[in-house]
Amino acid sequence: MSNIKDTQVHAGPASSQTGSTQKPRVRGLVGKGLLAAVAAAAATTVVAALAKAAGVVFEIPDGGETIPLSGIAFVTGVFSVVGVVIAATLLRWSANPAKRFVQAAVALTAISLIPPFISGATTATSFALVGLHLVAAAVMIPTLNRSLPS
Repeated sequence: MSNIKDTQVHAGPASSQTGSTQKPRVRGLVGKGLLAAVAAAAATTVVAALAKAAGVVFEIPDGGETIPLSGIAFVTGVFSVVGVVIAATLLRWSANPAKRFVQAAVALTAISLIPPFISGATTATSFALVGLHLVAAAVMIPTLNRSLPS
């Protein structure tokens, strides 16, 4: 018996080390991620509708346009799918995809909280938009994180 440890370096994507289990894992991640994207879009739409009922006007002063509920659902869905793509990419290329995904998702969420405050919208609108970003993040980040190996 040898006491030599295997210190061989594996080059290439992380998927080359996991073999055929990678495709089902990606499919599962994408499936759960897309369901979470639908849930996030629904949740943000409900929260936005409640905010509107409470008197928040989702109007951005630059163009004077009001953001419709369908627009909120659409944008949430699109950026949620971007999160799924990031998670799938990290699953393929990262040695520690769950940790890297949470780092990236938290950083991107934090960045997304800035525009509502610099858009010139009212305070109520800005805080409502921030709340919507946090609702979407609260749905997407844990769902995708649980679907990634640590």
